[in-house]
Amino acid sequence: MTKLKLTQTISTKDNLVLIGNNKSNFSTYGLTKSENDFVHKQIKQEDHIIHINQYERRIIIYVAEDKKNENYTLEAIRKAGNKTCNILNTVKVKQATIIDLNGNSTQTLAFAEGMALGNYQYLQFKKKDTSKITHSLSEILVHSNKVSNTDIQRLQIVVDSTDMARTLVNRPLNDLNAVQLAQEFEKMGKEAGFKVEVLNKAKIESLKMGGLLAVNRGSIDPPTFTIMEYKPKNAVNKKPYLLVGKGVVYDTGGLSLKPTANSMDSMKCDMAGAAVVGCTMYAIAKAGLSVYVVGLTPATDNRPGMNAYVPGDILTMHNGMTVEMLNADAEGRLILADALSYGKRYEPILAIDLATLTGAAAAAIGKYGIVAMGTADKTNFDALKKSGEQVNERLVEFPMWDEYGDLLKTDIADMKNIGGPVAGAITAGKFLEKYTSYPWIHLDIAGPAFIDSAYDYKPKGGTGVGVRLLFNFLSGIKK
Repeated sequence: MTKLKLTQTISTKDNLVLIGNNKSNFSTYGLTKSENDFVHKQIKQEDHIIHINQYERRIIIYVAEDKKNENYTLEAIRKAGNKTCNILNTVKVKQATIIDLNGNSTQTLAFAEGMALGNYQYLQFKKKDTSKITHSLSEILVHSNKVSNTDIQRLQIVVDSTDMARTLVNRPLNDLNAVQLAQEFEKMGKEAGFKVEVLNKAKIESLKMGGLLAVNRGSIDPPTFTIMEYKPKNAVNKKPYLLVGKGVVYDTGGLSLKPTANSMDSMKCDMAGAAVVGCTMYAIAKAGLSVYVVGLTPATDNRPGMNAYVPGDILTMHNGMTVEMLNADAEGRLILADALSYGKRYEPILAIDLATLTGAAAAAIGKYGIVAMGTADKTNFDALKKSGEQVNERLVEFPMWDEYGDLLKTDIADMKNIGGPVAGAITAGKFLEKYTSYPWIHLDIAGPAFIDSAYDYKPKGGTGVGVRLLFNFLSGIKK
């Protein structure tokens, strides 16, 4: 993981990243007259990233862009941080110092965030010589009169937690089954300081979690249900915020086997929601936020073997409702439904579930945002949307009209688990709604959670989308 550190000193040998504007005096930092003339020429040509090779060190100048609003500006700055990281890695720089010439802590931190997030790599199973592909950059120093140690420490926590979620999502099933995922959450709890309880199959059976147990019937590995609780003494809320994450560690589609070519290749990512919940719990505990939060992660793989559930089966859920299962590939909503109904005992102020739930959500808005819907009031939705805009993990709210619920009706059970060929993301949300009795927001992260190629500071594979969103949102909770 990339180390972030505040520094008060600058050496003539340091690799520098100067964040300024078209009026900044860059020559103060060791530029020759010809280099300074080159910089101003590039600025006039509206070149925002200027690379100076002084052979013994590199100087990169970033002329901050001014977009139509602050959130767009900050995202442009993060992207510039990522591009700068790529330049430094290409020339094998190990350490670089960001110098804030504008006296703008928000922009400086955004640049450092883009650099650090863009520096992530997943090389766990690369066993041969990796020297040619391993990123050289290991430490980013920040020199600014406006940035505090607390700012740097919090940014380090957010970056580390996002990277941890990325790694969990990238790990294959033979390295991360449901039991191992729960063990990772236990490790996080011990390190960050929050309570973790893992329910085994026998306990899950005693709780009559028919959805989780049904999906697990095709697997040789047992399911888990992990309960995480962070309750600081100075918590501003008596009732918790509830986070629920889908933990399908691998999804074949069950007996409704995924039919299209290569459709299973990335299905190790189907536990991205659970990864976000666990890593968000880690982040808020590490940062010592004064907010009471409970996280729930039901986990299993979905296979067509053993005594796998079959289309037409009737399932009895944790809350006693019956479900006609007509598609074994609509399994995520079944395990989330049990978790959401279990969450009722906490009487949450607000519940947020995250899941790579539907291809329909990915098809609707791609990797550029998160599909959202739910029963929470406008205040909660607006606050979460605002956080999404600030960290560029944006929400698109879908309607939850009653007519969509009609698509889940069946003659032989309380409901069926799939709504048909239209509005697939919404009918999945309407299914989950039946298992909530409290304010609730559903986030379908199927589009941005796992991507086929690097996109700005988001790497190929697991992106960790959701961690920065939830941390920003929970950081803003007041009495």
